[in-house]
Amino acid sequence: MTAPTTAPDDVTAATHTYATLDVPVAGGRLRVGVWDPVGPHAPEPGARPDGGVRPAPDAVPTALAVHGITASHRAWPAVVAALPGVRVVAPDLRGRGRSNGLPGPYGMGAHADDLATVLDALGIDRVVALGHSMGAFVSVVLAHRHPRRVSRLVLVDGGIPLPPPTGLAPDATHDEVLRALLGPAVERLERTFADHEEYRGFWRAHPAFASAWDEPWADVVAGYVDYDLVGEAPALRPASSGAAVSADSLELYEGGPLADALAGDHPLDVPLVLLRAPRGLLDEPEALYSPEHLAAWRARLPGLRTRDVAGINHYTIIMSPPGVEAVAGETLRALAAVTSDGPGPASDEEVTA
Repeated sequence: MTAPTTAPDDVTAATHTYATLDVPVAGGRLRVGVWDPVGPHAPEPGARPDGGVRPAPDAVPTALAVHGITASHRAWPAVVAALPGVRVVAPDLRGRGRSNGLPGPYGMGAHADDLATVLDALGIDRVVALGHSMGAFVSVVLAHRHPRRVSRLVLVDGGIPLPPPTGLAPDATHDEVLRALLGPAVERLERTFADHEEYRGFWRAHPAFASAWDEPWADVVAGYVDYDLVGEAPALRPASSGAAVSADSLELYEGGPLADALAGDHPLDVPLVLLRAPRGLLDEPEALYSPEHLAAWRARLPGLRTRDVAGINHYTIIMSPPGVEAVAGETLRALAAVTSDGPGPASDEEVTA
């Protein structure tokens, strides 16, 4: 594991220190952002002799934050700032961010195994897993494949199998389904940009972010957008691998590791809450999940609790104040419940596909 690299993060400077490190995983190294709390519960400063960051003491609660299908760990600063006293570990998933050079295979199981490797490298035993969009699916599979690592799940507009996109022919191709699901996100991955300002212009025109640039939290969006570009001008490109996005999107519906985790012979046995954004990926009134869809899943999963977060869309649920308040609040409740419940099961049994 490479030694941590510190960098300023103005959004979280009052509550956390921020560093990145690269963790060896299958095929290369995974970039990981780590926010350590400042104040009385801060870990000891410094690095371990092996070049890794010093693990947080047991007294410091830890959340593992897992981003969405075309995002990066830089989606999380607003939520981190609302979690004082909490250590937040957030990777760039395989094929995204500064982990975009990692090869396949992709898929929820591969991502989950990468996350377990990250926890091992940091000396972290158990976490509350906090996943947004596809990151929620990864978190569910992590809790199933590596049950001793996850005490509770906070799912943010994801993690439950998606209904098929509407308006498509029964014989629609995978590419057609992907474009119906992600919209401009697919177009973005196919483009190059002359500079960061042109890329910001793309996001200013995105319906989900159209008003965000005039809000007090615009710096959160700007940091997320600027981090996403890689390469050299005038041919900068979004970091996410199209191959990774395409492969991973196949597992967002019923089937594969998610089906095993939720409805297999040994289904998930961990408390979970899902926060639903009432508006979709384009800020449209049709949400990713309908109330009826989630009601059907609550009947199948007695441990599932769902909650709507008013006034936000699929993206702004982790960046705007109403969304951040809800996400951070549920994360703090989950961490408090873990403390009152005790350390959880001691079994090292893992579930493999």
